[in-house]
Amino acid sequence: MKISDQNLEDKAKEALLSCLSRVPFLKIGKIKSEVSREGARPDLLVNLDYPEGKKNLIVEIKANGQPRLARQAVNQILRYKELIPDSYGIFLAPYISSKAGEICKQEGIGYLDFSGNCFLSFDNVFIEQGGRPNIFQEKRDLRSLYSPRAERVLRVLLNNPMRAWKVEELAEAARVSLGQISNVKKRLMDREWIQEEKIGFKLKEPEQLLKEWEENYSFRRNRVVDFYSLKGIAQIEADLADYCNRNNFKYALTGFSGAARLAPAVRYQRAMAYLEDFNDDLISRLALKKVTSGSNLTLFMPYDEGVFYGLRQLEGAQIASPVQIYLDLRSFRGRGEEAAQILFDQVIKPIWWPNAIIPKNW
Repeated sequence: MKISDQNLEDKAKEALLSCLSRVPFLKIGKIKSEVSREGARPDLLVNLDYPEGKKNLIVEIKANGQPRLARQAVNQILRYKELIPDSYGIFLAPYISSKAGEICKQEGIGYLDFSGNCFLSFDNVFIEQGGRPNIFQEKRDLRSLYSPRAERVLRVLLNNPMRAWKVEELAEAARVSLGQISNVKKRLMDREWIQEEKIGFKLKEPEQLLKEWEENYSFRRNRVVDFYSLKGIAQIEADLADYCNRNNFKYALTGFSGAARLAPAVRYQRAMAYLEDFNDDLISRLALKKVTSGSNLTLFMPYDEGVFYGLRQLEGAQIASPVQIYLDLRSFRGRGEEAAQILFDQVIKPIWWPNAIIPKNW
């Protein structure tokens, strides 16, 4: 559900009053949104009366509850607290991430979102609520960050985590516009997942990015076709690679087929590959039969050519990047998730943290 700028303040007041009403001894006075006599200009200034005395609640409202905006709100509140006596600060947004909540707590600031998740602690008042579903989350943010062209940028960043990028260089590597880079950069900055350096910016929280991406990814965004072959898995993969190489077809082994070449501990009974397209000749030459169950080969016709970023030749076949292979495996419940974890532990983590030992296959 998207909340317009026009009713953001109304929703904020509603959420605040609902939260404070849980405390029977609090008497809520005026709720002001104009400049106070001390010269401060918080979004809301709430006067409270209770047995121990009076309290002024300083409320900063943001349309986005990501960490960067939480820090901005906290800094504003701390400045206002110096001007307004007997005050307590609250950061309020449609939805507040767990990291943003921790930022507030560390500075002695409360927080509250429109779903009712909150932390308020002042004098004899303590209110904490977590785990409520995000009914007001801004879906546009996720659609923008995990759209096909934005994902091209994420693949480049995650596969080159130690590199600092200039906007123009990243746009060229990801084959997207400068505007797309700026859009992705802003959303990553809001989450505090990148850091600025003199020579550009670089990813600093790759694991957090990959985790959120996998929650918003499904291999079924591709066109998926299942086949059965009487041949063994190794022969299916070899024949597919040979056919594609001879006919100049763009392809990449992914899923179990890709993971097993990077992390030999992966065991599997189904070959998987990206293929730009397939035709009757390929089906005939490889002696394949389309099936709806019991397949031992799955072909993905990609939803975007970005899935081919970072191709490499290994053991006589082209494989997708470790990040792409990981995402595809995570979509398969059970063994796919197990294989993805092996790949992450043995291949991806050593790339991200240089002090780790990188497998020989890499």
